[in-house]
Amino acid sequence: MQVAAAALRARPLSRAFTSRSVDGFVGAVGNTPLIRLNRLSEQTGCNIVAKGEFQNPGGSVKDRAALGVVLDAEKRGLLKPGGTVVEGTAGNTGIGLAHVCRARGYRCVIFMPNTQSQEKIDLLRMLGAEVYPVPAVAYENPANYNHQARDFAKELPNAIWTDQFDNTANADAHYRTTGPEIWAQTDGKLDAFICATGTGGSLAGTGRALKEKSNGRTQVWLADPPGSVLHSYITSGGKLTERSGGSITEGIGQGRITNNLGTFVKNIDGALRIPDEKTIAMLYDLLDTEGIYLGASSALNVVAAVELAQKLGPGKTIATLLCDGAYRYQSRLFSKKWLQAKGLEAAIPEHLKKYAVLE
Repeated sequence: MQVAAAALRARPLSRAFTSRSVDGFVGAVGNTPLIRLNRLSEQTGCNIVAKGEFQNPGGSVKDRAALGVVLDAEKRGLLKPGGTVVEGTAGNTGIGLAHVCRARGYRCVIFMPNTQSQEKIDLLRMLGAEVYPVPAVAYENPANYNHQARDFAKELPNAIWTDQFDNTANADAHYRTTGPEIWAQTDGKLDAFICATGTGGSLAGTGRALKEKSNGRTQVWLADPPGSVLHSYITSGGKLTERSGGSITEGIGQGRITNNLGTFVKNIDGALRIPDEKTIAMLYDLLDTEGIYLGASSALNVVAAVELAQKLGPGKTIATLLCDGAYRYQSRLFSKKWLQAKGLEAAIPEHLKKYAVLE
């Protein structure tokens, strides 16, 4: 492993092209690089690798789901030229859908919780989407943003509600692309995969592909933020508890088992709960030591990969997802006032506080 790492460092500019030209935005989705996190790999004695999903053309892992659900609707005849795509989303799926809709000629309408970062809302509108921020209420409430999106789509001709949480075309997109890509990029030598989940698509689809390709050898674990019930569900053997508390992360964590997650939940090998303090510390550490500027969900995934590496022991290869960059959250994550208000400033080591440059 040390020889391989040294070889990588010796030829930092030699990364080859992965394809010829592709067909527009749609053709550029996927085939992201698998990035070895050098310092963390050396610290754990494992090979910790992370899929650079922030290099998708829309900037996040959700480009895959967005493209997958639209192509599926087209294939099934539910969406015709000039139609409308409606979704309830915490942000990145909406951004991916807005890109896909622009590329394929559809109107895009997004309902989202009004708790999301202003950067995401602004970007959606810049991409031509109609955005309706609504109060953040539980899924069981009829005013939940997902239900409002569903009801809006019902009233329109030639319109679909993409239903990212329960439309299993989401998980299928990862089964066809993300999982096989990781398997190929690790040469089939993958001991474990771990990531957080919101819709369940990334974990379920990627996990199913990796389990199949490894004949069950690759472990698949779930990482969970505070306020989510999924960790307790997995570790208790399937008991759902009431959701309570919250997290600084956006778009991950869940209060129920979605249809996407339900396609794979019984095959999950374990779960780790990651506190916000560890997430924010890792976010700053990755910027300082790896030069990678990531959002909180990505940082949480890396914390989880490190903890899983420590559980499994030296010599293992652990993969995770770097869901998106910090650009959509920087007004919060690098704000001294915001960090203080969340009680997280003390979680950042003193030598890293220099990156919190916003007041």
